[in-house]
Amino acid sequence: MILLNPKRSSDPQTAARLSARICRLQLTNFRSYRRADIKMGEGPILFLGENGAGKTNLLEAISFFAPGRGLRRTTLEDAGASEGDGSWAIAVEIEGAQGLVHLGTGIDPPMEGVTPLRRCRIDQEDVRSATAFADHLRVIWLIPEMDGLFLGPAGDRRRFLDRLVLAIDVEHGSRVSALERALRSRNRLLENGVFDPRWLDAVEHEIAELAVAIAAARSECVDRLNIEIEATHDPDSLFPAANLSIDGWIETAIKERPAIEIEDRYRKILRDTRDRDRAAGRTLDGPHRSDLALVHKSKNIPAARASTGERKALLVGIVVSHARLVAAMHGLAPVMLLDDVSAFLDEERRAALFNLLACLDAQIFMTGVDAAPFSKLASRAEWFCVTPGKVVPMPAAEG
Repeated sequence: MILLNPKRSSDPQTAARLSARICRLQLTNFRSYRRADIKMGEGPILFLGENGAGKTNLLEAISFFAPGRGLRRTTLEDAGASEGDGSWAIAVEIEGAQGLVHLGTGIDPPMEGVTPLRRCRIDQEDVRSATAFADHLRVIWLIPEMDGLFLGPAGDRRRFLDRLVLAIDVEHGSRVSALERALRSRNRLLENGVFDPRWLDAVEHEIAELAVAIAAARSECVDRLNIEIEATHDPDSLFPAANLSIDGWIETAIKERPAIEIEDRYRKILRDTRDRDRAAGRTLDGPHRSDLALVHKSKNIPAARASTGERKALLVGIVVSHARLVAAMHGLAPVMLLDDVSAFLDEERRAALFNLLACLDAQIFMTGVDAAPFSKLASRAEWFCVTPGKVVPMPAAEG
């Protein structure tokens, strides 16, 4: 499986790039906003306001233009304004290689007993899903909830890894969702105890195909990201270089053996472990059990053993390197959403991060409570004051 274009260099000096810029964001009945219409320049864009004012809601709205459920991983119903009818809508105007493009997404008022369907449109024309937005916009983010990534459960790191892959291969999310559905089907068949082996064989055939495709995408993304980090990391940087690997036999085997051979091997494992998995109530082997391993390269220690400050710096370095990789592989610098970054880093690392971001040629959205931590951005940034339900431009001098 070829996920990325091997002919395109990830060197930021040689990769052809285009910048997609959000110049307008409109919200209707989304979270704390009944209506909002925000016009902006090239950025960086700073949303400043007290805790609970609705700053993260603005970043979440933008994140819905990436495949998936947004940076909060919310249900569609929960994204609606509490005083609305349950419907919500988000629209952005994008300035990019194709000129001005309008993207929109949202749901209609929910009906009792009916799961709401998300609508997605490009220039007023319906498209199948948010994956179609990737031709115009790529979105990546860093949020405070990622702070415990290295110490938390393996599932959190898998989701983080899949989000990295998804920014490069927009179909990856569909494969992951399909694998989860197939695994649930297998678990139900095993739970029933009496089943037609042909049905179970068919489900396991699908599981094996999806599992190997997912593992291949993850493995190639990690390899490319390690190359990007190695090629561009400054040894004097305050953000230490990380080395990433995947703890999973399928992800390891895909580098050495043909995909069809690994599929057959996994199908045999699934057949041989039906009794075990029936007793456990779940499938115990496969890429849904893999883990992302991260190492602090210069110290050669697992990220979990690094200090709190080092872990945060490692995570920032990975996200910035990933942004470079996305830009290099697709020729489209991603929009970056950095929530509460002032609290995430100390003053010295904040200044270093601002310098790194200035070299990315990406549009950056940041949130914060106080203006002071962003003072080094001065007139380079566009400042907005956020209060409950309102977003108002503020002079840069106030920062």
